[in-house]
This record gives sequence, structure tokens and C-alpha cells, in this order.
Amino acid sequence: MPTCLRVCCGTDGSVTFLLEIMTRKPVNVKTESQYIIKADKEMADLLGVEEGSEVNNRTVLLYAGDSVFVRARSLSPLERMPATMKEQLMRADIPIGRILRNHNLETRRDMGELKVLKGETTFDGIPVLSRSYKIVHDNNVLMWINERFPIDERWNL
Repeated sequence: MPTCLRVCCGTDGSVTFLLEIMTRKPVNVKTESQYIIKADKEMADLLGVEEGSEVNNRTVLLYAGDSVFVRARSLSPLERMPATMKEQLMRADIPIGRILRNHNLETRRDMGELKVLKGETTFDGIPVLSRSYKIVHDNNVLMWINERFPIDERWNL
């Protein structure tokens, strides 16, 4: 597995920031989908909210130049979002790492699952490294994120 991919998957910091350093290019976001859903029991337990709470469900692609490096899905309980942060998250193609940095929020990432998935359609069948984690602020889950990284030559930077 390429070193740059191992570094991105192992970080407890911003993947966006690391990608910009590694590729020497700005990272851009393309939102594939975004909508508000009501938390079911499983999602409520994952996020530490009440069932029926409003949750922003967002799926994006992170690009550096013309290459997609990450497909990420985030679940964010709206009741925990600072107002200006919620506005940025909902209206713009801004990476979450950049939004957090802009708001100077003290957060931590609690790492969850890390595994290789084969036969996924995420990157046209290329095996992907999938990782999930929670971004925690004031001892509450601010976001749950799943990132999928294609395992191929694009990481030979």
C-alpha cells in the first residue's frame, strides 16, 4: 500500500490538509448528495442523539487537480452544529476539515473501523480502504464520517 495512502488513513487530523501538502494542489469538493434525514435507532445510537433528530447526510468527492482521492459520507446532527458552521456545511462545497479550521473548534477524532473493501462500486471496482471515525466536540459527536480511498497508483506522489 502506498505510503501517502497509509498516512491519510492513519491520521487523526484533516485529510484535506494532508492531500494539499502531498499533491501540492488545492483540494476541491464536489457534493454528490446532501439531504436531511430523521435519525433511526441505529443512527441515533451512533451519533448519541434522540431518534427522530434531524441529521445532515452528505456525500462528497475530494479532488486534487483532476484526480478524485476520497469519497466521504458524513452524518451530522443539526442540533449540535454552530449556526455558521451549519450554514457552510449545507450550502457550499467546502471540505469538513476546512470548515472546522475556519471555526476554530476544539475537536478530536475517535477512530473506528478500518478495512479493505473489494468489489465496491465506489471507484469502479478498484479495492478501497474504508475508514470511519467520529469528530467529537465538547464530548458530543459533532459528525460521523466514512472515507473511502482507492488503492491504486494515484497515491504514488
